[in-house]
Amino acid sequence: MKYGVNTFIWRSEFQAGDVSLFPRIREGGFDGVEIPVINPGSLPSAVIRRGLEDHGLECTACSVLPGGLSLISDDASVRRRALDQLKSCVEAAAIIGARILAGPLYSPVGYLSGVRRTREEWQRLVECYRALSGFLAGHGVTIAIEPLNRFETYFLNTVADAVTLCGEIGVPEVGILFDTFHANIEEKDVAFACRAAGPHLKHVHACENDRGTPGTGHVDWPGVFASLRAAGYDGWLVIESFGFSLGELSSAAAIWRDLAPTAESIAFDGVQFLRRNVQC
Repeated sequence: MKYGVNTFIWRSEFQAGDVSLFPRIREGGFDGVEIPVINPGSLPSAVIRRGLEDHGLECTACSVLPGGLSLISDDASVRRRALDQLKSCVEAAAIIGARILAGPLYSPVGYLSGVRRTREEWQRLVECYRALSGFLAGHGVTIAIEPLNRFETYFLNTVADAVTLCGEIGVPEVGILFDTFHANIEEKDVAFACRAAGPHLKHVHACENDRGTPGTGHVDWPGVFASLRAAGYDGWLVIESFGFSLGELSSAAAIWRDLAPTAESIAFDGVQFLRRNVQC
Protein backbone atom coordinates (compact mmCIF):
# COMPACT_ATOMS: atom_id res chain seq x y z
CA MET A 1 0.00 0.00 0.00
CA LYS A 2 1.17 3.52 -0.76
CA TYR A 3 -0.02 6.57 1.17
CA GLY A 4 -0.66 9.91 -0.50
CA VAL A 5 -2.18 13.29 0.22
CA ASN A 6 -4.11 15.56 -2.12
CA THR A 7 -2.73 19.09 -2.18
CA PHE A 8 -6.26 20.53 -2.13
CA ILE A 9 -5.66 20.68 1.62
CA TRP A 10 -3.26 23.58 0.99
CA ARG A 11 -4.16 25.10 -2.39
CA SER A 12 -6.99 25.14 -4.91
CA GLU A 13 -4.47 24.90 -7.77
CA PHE A 14 -0.89 23.66 -7.54
CA GLN A 15 1.73 26.36 -8.13
CA ALA A 16 5.48 26.11 -8.60
CA GLY A 17 6.19 27.39 -5.09
CA ASP A 18 4.13 24.58 -3.59
CA VAL A 19 6.99 22.13 -4.05
CA SER A 20 8.15 23.62 -0.74
CA LEU A 21 5.49 21.37 0.82
CA PHE A 22 7.21 18.21 -0.38
CA PRO A 23 9.79 17.82 2.45
CA ARG A 24 7.08 18.12 5.11
CA ILE A 25 4.83 15.70 3.24
CA ARG A 26 7.65 13.16 3.04
CA GLU A 27 8.62 13.62 6.69
CA GLY A 28 4.96 13.36 7.69
CA GLY A 29 4.77 9.75 6.53
CA PHE A 30 3.53 9.98 2.94
CA ASP A 31 4.89 8.13 -0.06
CA GLY A 32 3.47 10.59 -2.54
CA VAL A 33 1.25 13.53 -3.37
CA GLU A 34 -1.87 13.85 -5.47
CA ILE A 35 -1.57 16.80 -7.82
CA PRO A 36 -4.74 18.51 -9.12
CA VAL A 37 -4.54 18.87 -12.90
CA ILE A 38 -7.28 21.43 -13.49
CA ASN A 39 -5.62 23.68 -16.07
CA PRO A 40 -3.05 21.37 -17.66
CA GLY A 41 -1.52 24.11 -19.79
CA SER A 42 -0.49 26.13 -16.72
CA LEU A 43 0.71 23.23 -14.56
CA PRO A 44 4.40 23.69 -13.62
CA SER A 45 5.14 20.14 -14.73
CA ALA A 46 8.94 20.27 -14.87
CA VAL A 47 9.15 21.88 -11.42
CA ILE A 48 6.80 19.26 -9.96
CA ARG A 49 8.67 16.32 -11.43
CA ARG A 50 12.04 17.63 -10.27
CA GLY A 51 10.66 18.35 -6.80
CA LEU A 52 9.23 14.86 -6.51
CA GLU A 53 12.53 13.31 -7.53
CA ASP A 54 14.52 15.53 -5.16
CA HIS A 55 12.40 14.49 -2.18
CA GLY A 56 11.84 10.81 -2.98
CA LEU A 57 8.11 11.14 -3.56
CA GLU A 58 5.79 9.63 -6.15
CA CYS A 59 2.55 11.15 -7.38
CA THR A 60 -0.94 10.56 -8.62
CA ALA A 61 -3.16 13.15 -10.32
CA CYS A 62 -6.78 14.18 -10.07
CA SER A 63 -9.02 16.32 -12.21
CA VAL A 64 -12.56 17.48 -12.90
CA LEU A 65 -14.28 18.66 -16.04
CA PRO A 66 -14.81 22.44 -16.03
CA GLY A 67 -18.21 24.01 -16.58
CA GLY A 68 -19.36 23.83 -20.17
CA LEU A 69 -17.58 20.54 -20.86
CA SER A 70 -19.21 17.14 -20.51
CA LEU A 71 -18.67 13.65 -21.87
CA ILE A 72 -22.40 12.91 -21.53
CA SER A 73 -23.70 16.01 -23.34
CA ASP A 74 -26.08 15.57 -26.25
CA ASP A 75 -23.95 18.10 -28.13
CA ALA A 76 -21.18 16.29 -30.02
CA SER A 77 -18.99 19.42 -30.09
CA VAL A 78 -19.15 19.68 -26.30
CA ARG A 79 -18.14 16.03 -25.99
CA ARG A 80 -15.22 16.54 -28.38
CA ARG A 81 -13.94 19.50 -26.38
CA ALA A 82 -14.36 17.57 -23.14
CA LEU A 83 -12.41 14.66 -24.62
CA ASP A 84 -9.66 17.03 -25.73
CA GLN A 85 -9.52 18.47 -22.21
CA LEU A 86 -9.29 14.98 -20.73
CA LYS A 87 -6.48 14.05 -23.12
CA SER A 88 -4.58 17.17 -22.09
CA CYS A 89 -4.95 16.15 -18.44
CA VAL A 90 -3.68 12.64 -19.24
CA GLU A 91 -0.66 14.10 -21.01
CA ALA A 92 0.08 16.42 -18.09
CA ALA A 93 -0.28 13.55 -15.62
CA ALA A 94 2.19 11.46 -17.61
CA ILE A 95 4.73 14.29 -17.71
CA ILE A 96 4.82 14.66 -13.92
CA GLY A 97 5.09 10.89 -13.53
CA ALA A 98 1.55 10.04 -12.42
CA ARG A 99 0.22 6.65 -13.45
CA ILE A 100 -3.27 7.41 -12.12
CA LEU A 101 -5.62 10.25 -13.11
CA ALA A 102 -8.66 10.15 -10.84
CA GLY A 103 -11.92 12.03 -10.49
CA PRO A 104 -15.56 12.36 -11.57
CA LEU A 105 -14.55 12.56 -15.20
CA TYR A 106 -17.92 12.50 -16.91
CA SER A 107 -19.59 15.88 -16.23
CA PRO A 108 -18.85 18.95 -14.08
CA VAL A 109 -19.16 18.51 -10.32
CA GLY A 110 -22.46 19.95 -9.17
CA TYR A 111 -24.22 19.63 -12.50
CA LEU A 112 -27.72 18.24 -11.88
CA SER A 113 -30.08 17.80 -14.81
CA GLY A 114 -33.18 17.51 -12.65
CA VAL A 115 -34.00 14.06 -14.00
CA ARG A 116 -32.49 10.60 -13.77
CA ARG A 117 -29.56 9.55 -15.88
CA THR A 118 -30.58 8.41 -19.35
CA ARG A 119 -29.35 5.44 -21.33
CA GLU A 120 -28.24 7.86 -24.05
CA GLU A 121 -25.98 9.73 -21.60
CA TRP A 122 -24.55 6.44 -20.39
CA GLN A 123 -23.78 5.26 -23.91
CA ARG A 124 -22.11 8.55 -24.82
CA LEU A 125 -19.71 8.13 -21.91
CA VAL A 126 -18.97 4.53 -22.83
CA GLU A 127 -18.15 5.56 -26.39
CA CYS A 128 -15.90 8.42 -25.23
CA TYR A 129 -13.87 6.16 -22.96
CA ARG A 130 -13.58 3.44 -25.56
CA ALA A 131 -12.10 6.08 -27.87
CA LEU A 132 -9.37 6.72 -25.28
CA SER A 133 -8.12 3.14 -25.17
CA GLY A 134 -4.92 3.41 -27.21
CA PHE A 135 -4.24 6.94 -25.98
CA LEU A 136 -4.21 5.87 -22.31
CA ALA A 137 -2.05 2.84 -22.97
CA GLY A 138 0.40 4.95 -24.93
CA HIS A 139 0.83 7.37 -22.04
CA GLY A 140 0.91 4.72 -19.32
CA VAL A 141 -1.96 6.38 -17.45
CA THR A 142 -5.03 4.74 -15.92
CA ILE A 143 -8.19 6.77 -15.35
CA ALA A 144 -10.05 6.02 -12.11
CA ILE A 145 -13.65 7.22 -12.45
CA GLU A 146 -15.21 8.46 -9.22
CA PRO A 147 -18.83 7.95 -8.18
CA LEU A 148 -20.03 11.03 -6.30
CA ASN A 149 -22.86 11.55 -3.87
CA ARG A 150 -26.32 12.58 -5.10
CA PHE A 151 -25.82 16.23 -4.17
CA GLU A 152 -22.87 16.55 -6.56
CA THR A 153 -24.02 14.45 -9.52
CA TYR A 154 -27.02 12.50 -10.72
CA PHE A 155 -24.98 10.47 -13.18
CA LEU A 156 -22.86 8.05 -11.13
CA ASN A 157 -23.46 7.51 -7.41
CA THR A 158 -22.68 3.89 -6.56
CA VAL A 159 -19.88 1.39 -6.95
CA ALA A 160 -22.31 -1.12 -8.47
CA ASP A 161 -23.06 1.29 -11.31
CA ALA A 162 -19.36 2.09 -11.70
CA VAL A 163 -18.59 -1.64 -12.03
CA THR A 164 -21.23 -1.94 -14.75
CA LEU A 165 -19.83 1.12 -16.49
CA CYS A 166 -16.27 -0.20 -16.50
CA GLY A 167 -17.50 -3.55 -17.78
CA GLU A 168 -19.23 -1.89 -20.71
CA ILE A 169 -16.26 0.33 -21.49
CA GLY A 170 -13.97 -2.69 -21.51
CA VAL A 171 -10.71 -0.73 -21.44
CA PRO A 172 -8.07 -2.03 -18.97
CA GLU A 173 -6.85 1.51 -18.29
CA VAL A 174 -10.28 2.64 -17.05
CA GLY A 175 -11.37 1.70 -13.54
CA ILE A 176 -12.89 2.99 -10.32
CA LEU A 177 -11.88 5.52 -7.70
CA PHE A 178 -13.49 4.47 -4.41
CA ASP A 179 -14.00 7.45 -2.09
CA THR A 180 -15.13 6.68 1.46
CA PHE A 181 -16.79 10.10 1.89
CA HIS A 182 -19.15 9.60 -1.04
CA ALA A 183 -19.65 5.91 -0.28
CA ASN A 184 -20.66 6.78 3.29
CA ILE A 185 -23.57 8.74 1.83
CA GLU A 186 -24.64 6.48 -1.02
CA GLU A 187 -23.80 2.87 -0.12
CA LYS A 188 -25.84 0.61 2.16
CA ASP A 189 -22.60 -1.03 3.31
CA VAL A 190 -19.36 0.87 2.67
CA ALA A 191 -17.08 -2.14 3.19
CA PHE A 192 -19.19 -4.34 0.91
CA ALA A 193 -19.15 -1.65 -1.77
CA CYS A 194 -15.37 -1.42 -1.54
CA ARG A 195 -15.09 -5.18 -1.99
CA ALA A 196 -17.61 -5.13 -4.84
CA ALA A 197 -15.35 -2.86 -6.90
CA GLY A 198 -13.28 -6.00 -7.46
CA PRO A 199 -10.69 -5.93 -10.24
CA HIS A 200 -11.94 -2.52 -11.39
CA LEU A 201 -10.63 -0.85 -8.21
CA LYS A 202 -7.74 1.39 -9.29
CA HIS A 203 -7.55 4.09 -6.62
CA VAL A 204 -8.86 4.89 -3.11
CA HIS A 205 -9.57 8.20 -1.38
CA ALA A 206 -9.54 7.89 2.40
CA CYS A 207 -11.96 10.54 3.63
CA GLU A 208 -13.88 10.75 6.89
CA ASN A 209 -17.66 11.14 6.79
CA ASP A 210 -17.31 14.91 7.40
CA ARG A 211 -14.16 15.22 5.24
CA GLY A 212 -12.16 15.59 8.43
CA THR A 213 -9.33 13.46 9.79
CA PRO A 214 -9.65 9.73 8.96
CA GLY A 215 -10.45 7.81 12.12
CA THR A 216 -12.34 10.61 13.87
CA GLY A 217 -15.82 9.92 12.48
CA HIS A 218 -18.09 6.98 11.74
CA VAL A 219 -16.71 5.55 8.47
CA ASP A 220 -16.35 1.77 8.83
CA TRP A 221 -12.57 1.78 8.55
CA PRO A 222 -12.04 -1.79 9.83
CA GLY A 223 -14.45 -3.02 7.17
CA VAL A 224 -12.82 -0.93 4.43
CA PHE A 225 -9.34 -2.12 5.37
CA ALA A 226 -10.51 -5.73 5.46
CA SER A 227 -12.08 -5.32 2.02
CA LEU A 228 -8.85 -3.88 0.59
CA ARG A 229 -6.84 -6.75 2.02
CA ALA A 230 -9.33 -9.31 0.70
CA ALA A 231 -9.09 -7.73 -2.75
CA GLY A 232 -5.29 -7.80 -2.63
CA TYR A 233 -5.30 -4.06 -3.27
CA ASP A 234 -1.79 -2.62 -3.08
CA GLY A 235 -2.33 0.73 -4.78
CA TRP A 236 -2.70 4.22 -3.37
CA LEU A 237 -4.62 5.24 -0.28
CA VAL A 238 -4.88 9.02 -0.61
CA ILE A 239 -6.19 11.44 2.00
CA GLU A 240 -8.40 13.93 0.20
CA SER A 241 -9.76 16.90 2.07
CA PHE A 242 -9.90 20.63 1.44
CA GLY A 243 -8.58 23.81 2.98
CA PHE A 244 -11.06 25.69 5.13
CA SER A 245 -10.71 29.06 3.40
CA LEU A 246 -9.82 28.45 -0.22
CA GLY A 247 -12.62 30.48 -1.75
CA GLU A 248 -14.44 28.75 -4.59
CA LEU A 249 -12.85 25.35 -3.86
CA SER A 250 -13.96 25.31 -0.22
CA SER A 251 -17.40 26.48 -1.29
CA ALA A 252 -17.66 23.79 -3.98
CA ALA A 253 -16.74 21.14 -1.40
CA ALA A 254 -19.23 22.66 1.09
CA ILE A 255 -16.58 23.31 3.74
CA TRP A 256 -18.40 25.75 5.99
CA ARG A 257 -16.46 25.21 9.22
CA ASP A 258 -13.08 24.08 10.52
CA LEU A 259 -12.96 20.27 10.45
CA ALA A 260 -9.79 19.94 12.53
CA PRO A 261 -7.39 22.24 14.41
CA THR A 262 -5.76 22.99 11.04
CA ALA A 263 -6.46 21.74 7.55
CA GLU A 264 -3.06 20.10 7.24
CA SER A 265 -3.52 18.22 10.51
CA ILE A 266 -6.16 16.20 8.62
CA ALA A 267 -3.30 14.94 6.49
CA PHE A 268 -0.58 14.42 9.06
CA ASP A 269 -2.79 12.94 11.79
CA GLY A 270 -4.75 10.97 9.21
CA VAL A 271 -1.78 9.19 7.69
CA GLN A 272 -0.67 8.00 11.11
CA PHE A 273 -4.12 6.51 11.66
CA LEU A 274 -4.01 4.78 8.29
CA ARG A 275 -0.53 3.36 8.80
CA ARG A 276 -1.42 2.06 12.27
CA ASN A 277 -4.61 0.37 11.20
CA VAL A 278 -4.63 -0.64 7.55
CA GLN A 279 -2.69 -3.88 8.17
CA CYS A 280 -4.38 -4.75 11.48
